[in-house]
Amino acid sequence: MTPVKNLQLRTLLVLLVCAITFGTTSISARAALEPQVIGSIAGIVTDQNGAAVAGAEIALLTGQHLTIAHTQTGVDGRFSFTSLADGQYEIRVHHAGFAVQSRAVSLTNGPVADLAIELDVAPVSGRVTVSAETGQANDINNVAQAINVIPEEAIRQRTTGVLAQVADEEVGVSLQRTSPTIGAIFIRGLTGKNVSVYVDGVRYSTYAMRGGINTFFNLNEPTGLREVELLRGPNSAQYGSDSLGGTISLISRAPVYGSERPDIHGELNTGYTSADNSFGGNLLLNRGTRNWGAYLNVAARRVNRLRSANGLDGHAAVTRFLGLPSDVLGTHLPDTAFTQYGGTFHANYNTSENSQLVFHYLRSQQDGGKRYDQLMGGDGNLVSDLRNLMLDFGYLRYVRQGFGFFDHASFAGSFNSQREERVNQGGQGNPVGTITHQYERTSAFGFNFFLDKQIERHTFLIGGDVYRETVKAPAYTFNPVNGLSVLSRPRVPNGARYIAAGIYAQDGWQAIPNKLRIGGALRYNVASYQARSTDSPLVGGAPLWPNDSLRVDDFSGRVGFVWTPGYGVGISMNYARGFRSPSITDLGTLGLTGDGFEVDYSTAIGLGGTIGTTADAMAITTGLPVAQLESEVSNNFDAGVRITRRRWNASLTGFRIDLDHTLVKQALILPPGAVGRSLGGQPIISQSANGVVFVALSTAPVLVRANYTDAVITGMEATLDARINPQWSLGGNFTYLRAEDKANGRAPNIEGGTPPAQGFFRVRYDSPRGRWWVEGYTNLADRQNRLSTLDLSDRRTGGTRTRAQIANFFNRGARVLGLIGPGPDGIPGNADDRLLATNETVLQVQNRLLGTANSAPLFRYLPGYGLLNVRFGIQLGERSELGIDAENLNDKSYRGPSWGIDGPGRSLTVRYRYRF
Repeated sequence: MTPVKNLQLRTLLVLLVCAITFGTTSISARAALEPQVIGSIAGIVTDQNGAAVAGAEIALLTGQHLTIAHTQTGVDGRFSFTSLADGQYEIRVHHAGFAVQSRAVSLTNGPVADLAIELDVAPVSGRVTVSAETGQANDINNVAQAINVIPEEAIRQRTTGVLAQVADEEVGVSLQRTSPTIGAIFIRGLTGKNVSVYVDGVRYSTYAMRGGINTFFNLNEPTGLREVELLRGPNSAQYGSDSLGGTISLISRAPVYGSERPDIHGELNTGYTSADNSFGGNLLLNRGTRNWGAYLNVAARRVNRLRSANGLDGHAAVTRFLGLPSDVLGTHLPDTAFTQYGGTFHANYNTSENSQLVFHYLRSQQDGGKRYDQLMGGDGNLVSDLRNLMLDFGYLRYVRQGFGFFDHASFAGSFNSQREERVNQGGQGNPVGTITHQYERTSAFGFNFFLDKQIERHTFLIGGDVYRETVKAPAYTFNPVNGLSVLSRPRVPNGARYIAAGIYAQDGWQAIPNKLRIGGALRYNVASYQARSTDSPLVGGAPLWPNDSLRVDDFSGRVGFVWTPGYGVGISMNYARGFRSPSITDLGTLGLTGDGFEVDYSTAIGLGGTIGTTADAMAITTGLPVAQLESEVSNNFDAGVRITRRRWNASLTGFRIDLDHTLVKQALILPPGAVGRSLGGQPIISQSANGVVFVALSTAPVLVRANYTDAVITGMEATLDARINPQWSLGGNFTYLRAEDKANGRAPNIEGGTPPAQGFFRVRYDSPRGRWWVEGYTNLADRQNRLSTLDLSDRRTGGTRTRAQIANFFNRGARVLGLIGPGPDGIPGNADDRLLATNETVLQVQNRLLGTANSAPLFRYLPGYGLLNVRFGIQLGERSELGIDAENLNDKSYRGPSWGIDGPGRSLTVRYRYRF
């Protein structure tokens, strides 16, 4: 460990020890051993005019987002809950015609008797977070971390195709969309491997997931979620490895129960979107009694070929390699259709007045998905299938109020199986090229627990988790010429095993009640990786991969405070140290990924590889040999101001993330004479004078991962929401990011790239009786000039093209598409063949696109854009509602960094919901 890392760790330890110890030393042993205090919560629900709301549904939830009681308001709008242990709770209120409202309530040695909740007809951002601190329900203004809480209604409005679309309209985050099926979320400029994903407090991310994307994120069904919480900034103290940029917490819907009589109710949702002619919906059935409740949610949707703005795709292979508009292949993008379906079963059972069992199981599948960016949307290949993406995810949790000395306890076991088969044929449309089949199934078994205790003004918690993963990954290569199949090197070693574990302590301290709250946590992480050559088949008398192993450990943590001097003003500061251990993908990947063809470090070492200075074809050797990878760490500093008034609220946050020993992708440099040598069954087809090598599966250079970069990301996040009067409201946000390599100030080669400055603005009108509403809104993005060498070579962003690649597509993929004809000699397949649309030879096309250069990116920047949208909703009765959303009315082309597909063009979405 370097002296700088030692200093950072010592500083973190001192801050946490001071914050926790200073308060706890004042607590006597007698207070710690006092019997559990039984408390109560009572309050009143009113509308915007102060009138009591009768018949409102009130749910009481714990900090583990578990429902423990239900009630309704009386004619006077009042409600109450009794026989409650000390702790943090959430009150959720729902009534037809109003948006769902939530409040965080803290019970400390006495009842809460005057809780006032005002219902609003307009949906607002969630106010309560259950993810910022384990086991706690807190108002977002009372925690030091920056958090987005996306409520159920917003999830339903935004996810017209896939779950990752929830990032739209949010501050500090943005959408990443590699293909129609595959997507993820940027948090503060980081995505993929740098953002961890949890479902109901159970780890969903695996250590086999790819670095710059999240293949299985969109298999989570949006209609099965109550909220999505996005923690901006590292929270590795709670969530362990991968939370360098932030954490996505998906919170499932809870069953409704607690009634003396068994009842059944539910809802039906349907929808249609014109941009891709998609349609589908879900049916949710809930049954509840006094002591148990369960629901079954089944959903399915069909997404057809997408029409992007003006029917054009700016990164299409025919544009990149031939200079033709993509609509020569039609105005709807080929290979963008897929089908998704699945179901969720969730059950809660009160085993006693103080304990509860929770069972959750999700089964989801995508069929027909393809990597459009590797087909006619980028490289021009003929085959790039994502076959049978399947998810089986479940957990069983036991929760108890009053567990010996502790107030609450939670124990959970989980299972997570993520399956896929990737089928690829390279060569830019070469119909006789070999086809690789790579099946992968990652199976993860996990266990996590926590115990908490509220003592005077402290809420102290200890917890831990362990996850064990194994990968089943057989692979073979099929030759379409002779019909033979041979075993080949899979993307990651078959039988690879990964174990990650950690234990942590957390404390929330009301240092000055209602004025100053201090929170912190410290975690010890350990991880180990193993791949064995005995799990490999023998090809040519030798195993396809060697023995490999790694063990790493480190500390991570956070400490911060919120000071509320008065007048609705809150000042926050937060420091967090993130940790990320090298994953199975980092250590073992050999094959095609979103950025190109990668080689694992052990193979690169065996070939005498060194690290290139960049990620493009112009790289030269740094002289640094490829080596086994080390852990990454991040240090995040936040400072913010939050203002909350009755009619408006605003926030301004500045942050800095220092990334140390960052894993980046650089070009692999090999000694001269590498052509013909094999990389995982793929022969090297060319090598530049600088030593950069290429294989047929990708147009980009062969890449290798290395701890090569120290980087810094700085940024600013601002929000404003205001209600002008009972009918009119407005809101918006702005996010600015800048990423730099500390060595040279340029954009770092971090997977996914860096989103540009982005903004969102809305104006809404609600009818006087709340029966209908209309909202105009716009999504804005600045031009992104700062593209790294990895971005420029990435087919999804810069789209670099060389003379050889233009010739390959001209003679292969374009010929298969019927775009090439014979020249004056009438004989196809020679140098005078012509591009039919322009009557050019391949040499003329090369000169038109590249001039005298040998290579150049298609784009050197991402253009800015502004989208005009309007949506409308109407209550058709007490049980049904209709929503209409007209998006991108100006039919503007737009695309984010590492997007493998342009955004939808002008589109109309119609949604219908019926509750029963």
